[in-house]
Formats: sequence, structure tokens, C-alpha cells
Amino acid sequence: MQQHQIVSREQWVAARKAHLAHEKELGKARERLAEQRRALPWVKVDKNYVFDGPNGKVTLGDLFKDRPQLVVQHVMFAPDWEAACKSCSFWADGFERMVPHLAARDTTMVAISLAPVDKLEAFKKRMGWSFDWVSSGHNDFNYDYEVSFTREQIDQGVPRYNFGTTPFYGPELPGISVFFRNEAGEIFHTYSCFARGLDMMNAAYQYLDLTPLGRHEEGLPYPMDWVRLRDQYEPQAKGACCHG
Repeated sequence: MQQHQIVSREQWVAARKAHLAHEKELGKARERLAEQRRALPWVKVDKNYVFDGPNGKVTLGDLFKDRPQLVVQHVMFAPDWEAACKSCSFWADGFERMVPHLAARDTTMVAISLAPVDKLEAFKKRMGWSFDWVSSGHNDFNYDYEVSFTREQIDQGVPRYNFGTTPFYGPELPGISVFFRNEAGEIFHTYSCFARGLDMMNAAYQYLDLTPLGRHEEGLPYPMDWVRLRDQYEPQAKGACCHG
């Protein structure tokens, strides 16, 4: 942790107001970016994707639940895994209670993974989640939206993840895809983001960014090495120091 100057309240307010100007600048840039995102062109979805849900087969159109907008969280969970990716679960913990608020703005959120639905349901129960989660294990959805990759694709060594900007680091990778359905029932793919593009959707990280220590991931084998499934964190010893 860097050393900090200790000042009077008045000096602190002056420094904080100077930083506030930068925050407002970023806020305006973020609003412009969101406007540009909404103006992106769309791609019509012509495939008839059918997923396995806890109550049987459902189509991509069914997932909208009669709303015009659908947000898909691509949760990394391969068919042979016994649990979902710990990092994807970190994100899922954050959107678990967001679903009703999104529904109030005509938007449905659903998680989709390759693992069979019985594994999804068992893990969902373990984590105490209530959001909709369906399996794409019997269709091409994960591959078409480039969050799952075949061994042949990986061996070719040609980057495909994150629009070809990020090298493969596994056959299952995280992402979010957004779809719109018009009154005629036509479905369009409007947006996807991957890798660090998901950062803005993790509320815990945004809170940590407000603190003096920040995410304090420096020196770890990789940035998210500290993350665990919510039920796997060890209780912190009383009086433990964050610098120990």
C-alpha cells in the first residue's frame, strides 16, 4: 500500500473536488460509449436454438419471457466439470438479485452453460441462486457466440476469443451476449463482451476500486487467484493483517 499524505479536512475536500472533475469526465465518456453501443448494427439470429431447462426444452425465444430484451451470462461450466468456474460464479453472485430490477425495464437475464441441466440445478441449489439457467449442451450456441472452443480450433492457434484480440487460454471462456426480439418475433444479436469487458458488470470489484487497497491483486499468480466459490472462503483469523 502506498504512503498517503495526511491533511486537514479542508485540504482533503479540495483534493477530492479535483478528483471529482476526473470522475465526471469519465462519467460523460461512459455515457457517450453507452450511446454508441446502442447504435451498433444488429445481426438477425436465424438458427433455432433449443436448450435444456429444468422443466424441459426451451427455445431462445422462450428465454425472453415475453420481454423484448435478453441478457445472456455465459457461465463457464463444461459437461465434465462438477462445479461452475469460480470467477463466473463471482459474477453470478452479483446478478443473482438483479433479475427483478432488470425485468422492470423489459429485460430478462439468463445464464447458459454447456453442462447438463442436472449439474446446473445441483450447483444452483448449492449456491442458493434463483436465476434461470439452461444448458446449451445439445446445440451450437456456445460455439456460435464464441465462448466455447473445440480442440481443433485451439490447436490451429488462430485467436477467436474477444473478436480475435485475445489468445485462447482454455476451451471454456466467459462472456455476455445481448439479444432483442421485435413484435414479429424476430430475434437479433445486438452486443457481446468478453474478458476485461465484463469488468464493469462486477459490483464487488467496483466497490473494491473505491477503497485504499483497491483490488490488491498485485503479486498473485494471476489477478483472480484469490477468488473462491462463495462457500469456500476460509474464515479470516481475528486480527489478521492484510499486509501479512
